[in-house]
Amino acid sequence: MKRKFTILVGDKALWVIYFLLSGISLVAVYSTIGLSAIVDFGSTPMHAFLRHLLVVLVSWVAAIAVSHLRLRIIPRPSRLLLYLMWVLLLVILIVSQGRWIAVPGFGQFQPSELAKVLLMICLARDIAANKDDLSSPGMVLKILLPVIITCILVGIPNLSTALLIFTTAWVTLYFGGYSHAQWWKYTLLTLAVLAGGFLFLYFIDDAISVGRVTTWSHRLQAWVHPNPDLLTQENMARMAVARGGFWGSGIGTTIHGRLMTQAHCDFIYAIIIEESGTLAATLIFALYAWFYFRCIRIATACKKTFGSICVAAMGTLIMFQALIHMTVSVGLIPVTGQTLPFVSYGGSAYLFLSIGLGVIQAVARANAKAKMKAAKVETGQDQVEDNQDTEDK
Repeated sequence: MKRKFTILVGDKALWVIYFLLSGISLVAVYSTIGLSAIVDFGSTPMHAFLRHLLVVLVSWVAAIAVSHLRLRIIPRPSRLLLYLMWVLLLVILIVSQGRWIAVPGFGQFQPSELAKVLLMICLARDIAANKDDLSSPGMVLKILLPVIITCILVGIPNLSTALLIFTTAWVTLYFGGYSHAQWWKYTLLTLAVLAGGFLFLYFIDDAISVGRVTTWSHRLQAWVHPNPDLLTQENMARMAVARGGFWGSGIGTTIHGRLMTQAHCDFIYAIIIEESGTLAATLIFALYAWFYFRCIRIATACKKTFGSICVAAMGTLIMFQALIHMTVSVGLIPVTGQTLPFVSYGGSAYLFLSIGLGVIQAVARANAKAKMKAAKVETGQDQVEDNQDTEDK
């Protein structure tokens, strides 16, 4: 019997969440892209919006295509591609000390966005291959070595992304079966080191001007001692949140979004609150919480260690990034420059996180196939048992 081809495979709830967030993205970007389109892109707002629409559509196709891949195929090219991303990140650091590569016809390609998705796949593969040796400190260090290398290459120009990657990898180790007692011990130690690092950044001011150290220091100081008289991105984001109130000022009526160059990406959640209110902001947070809950369900149901850990890693990455963006937008933590997954304007970030979603759906699809196969086997055994009972009678 010929099988019927289904376009959307895997977890239906995740597809619903993904497309809902994409719809929110199109509305929010259309409302906020104006100034940045002129200043940053040198084009019209409509042209910038149409580019974002194209990215969203391509990302849909990519997510759907990856969701149809067999689970054993996904980890095969990940290691080689990750090494390639390391080379690109190193070249960018040497040549321009930046984060992007200009690609004709595509815009700016950000290797770190692909690197963090590939790293989650490699990490899941390494943990699955060495799950019985996770009690060994040497093995844990060996598993974390690619994470450390990636964080160094990414962290020099973009500290927040490096922290996001390491935090996600560390939580993934917890899901992977690493000793919980050891995990908590090293977590507290790491938090103490990070606290010391933040204190260092806060007090050095302009004493050290290496790389982006001064930028990190100024952002931390601006967050601790905000100056309401300055027309900064973070101040305008706070004003946008205050103006929105509970119900919002109405879609398309943003004032602050038209004055900000990063409203369409780094602060899009604040503009959504301005236009649609705290109610809409709460619903968006609920969508991400629902997304993460479904990921944990998929990871728990997966019988293969690689698939289970991969979903936990990818889901944690997306959820943590969403939390960072939302807390920055409302002023709870310093500015980081993290986009809101599946909502913020973007090319590399939107596309590669969508591919990450496709990986999650590929695991969900494998779960469904395994469950269906088990049900058929069980049904066949029941039929044999029924026939045997009939013969005995």
